[in-house]
Amino acid sequence: MDRDGSGSSASASEESSEAGVAGGGGSCSSPSTRSLVDTAGNLSRTASDLSTSFSGRCSSVDHHSGPFEPAASMAKLIDRPSPASSAASLSRLSMKPRADVLDRRSTDDEMELVKERFSKLLLGEDMSGGGKGVCTAVAISNAITNLYATVFGSCHKLEPLPAGKKAMWRREMDCLLSVCDYIVEFYPSTQTLPDGTKVEVMATRPRSDIYINLPALEKLDAMLIDILDSFQKAEFWYADAGTRSFGSVTSSSSAMSSSFRRSVHRNEDKWWLPVPCVPETGLTAKACKDLQKKRDCANQIHKAAVAINSGVLSDMEVPESFMAVLPKSGRASVGDSVYRVMLGADKFSPDFLLDTLDISSEHDALAMADRVEAAMYVWRRKASGSHGKLPWSKVKELAADDDDKNVTLASRAESLLLCLKHRFPGLSQTTLDTSKIQFNKDVGQAILESYSRVLESLAFNIVSWIDDVLFADKSIRKLSDNLKS
Repeated sequence: MDRDGSGSSASASEESSEAGVAGGGGSCSSPSTRSLVDTAGNLSRTASDLSTSFSGRCSSVDHHSGPFEPAASMAKLIDRPSPASSAASLSRLSMKPRADVLDRRSTDDEMELVKERFSKLLLGEDMSGGGKGVCTAVAISNAITNLYATVFGSCHKLEPLPAGKKAMWRREMDCLLSVCDYIVEFYPSTQTLPDGTKVEVMATRPRSDIYINLPALEKLDAMLIDILDSFQKAEFWYADAGTRSFGSVTSSSSAMSSSFRRSVHRNEDKWWLPVPCVPETGLTAKACKDLQKKRDCANQIHKAAVAINSGVLSDMEVPESFMAVLPKSGRASVGDSVYRVMLGADKFSPDFLLDTLDISSEHDALAMADRVEAAMYVWRRKASGSHGKLPWSKVKELAADDDDKNVTLASRAESLLLCLKHRFPGLSQTTLDTSKIQFNKDVGQAILESYSRVLESLAFNIVSWIDDVLFADKSIRKLSDNLKS
């Protein structure tokens, strides 16, 4: 019965529209016709359209305005306000607006992607909305890590980053880093009223750690992208794993090509990676010098990212869950032999101690780092037991005159851990580092830590890729010399 009724209504509407056209009124549709068309349009809307419109209405419900309102800040970012209004709102915080973000216009697809990203952050990656998600700091840290894996996870060559991935990296990192524009600290200041009276007020400024480290990380990010873009025209190329690519292989180079795959691959355990290929005569002196210069630059960027990451991690609070599972004695953690060397030597040398240890792989190095770090905090806890909850730097100063054994052991364990990380630059995060990241609730520290960590990984990969090319050049020259002799 309903289907028949709808069919008669539809036919009636068609007749009325035809009559309107015949009468010369192109926009002369009846109210009943418009309501039927609107109803049909509403019924044909998809669930995604409904959710989009619903989220749009929800973002405009909050009428409370203020520089510290997160909902208003997100709505302003998604709605892309004018640069003048955004600059005015940021000036209240004494912050510098991100002009490149505010002036950039995204397509509808990009806007939906931004809405999806921020929805996941606000929900703490719990898409059910049941409040079982992680805290905001962990959600942003995971978002930066996942973005890096999406953009750079499939990059294994020295070549420019594709334009789409480069735009994606810059666009989404700008959105994630825009949170730092609203992380401020208060400081006492004076304000002059219109009648000339000066009053004391609390002004805002960027938090010191973000103000110092974030511009540096953005500069390192741009430098790494520039290094990859500089390989637009290179004298080397790549062959897929298990294949050989020499261009036009002649009979004179057949001997080299037959043993190229076996001798040039620097990391035999990573056989799936593409193999760098160089000309039969090797790279020119200019190309080698340019590669070495870029390697040194990437290596310095890696050291800077490691320093920032280590500083941020050291400022994070040690989780109670980590302190609860520490061993009762540091000696049991590091072992008797290491303990005797650390305690008995008048002048402790961490390099000499590492040379005597059997550390043949990064797995052994990580296990040793975990043991040394656990022992360090055991000795720190014993040394600070009589000084309450003072920071370790203060405890170290107070106990220096007393020649406390625990303070000495904790300091030597710290130097041993630092030397171990320098000897194995690609070492994974220790148990304490992962615990700090997992239980951290400071959003600013989460952004600085994750940003520096992904830049550290990218810089380390670039150094490794350049080493692969230089190793291929050295190997092909050696093969050429052997054939000539």
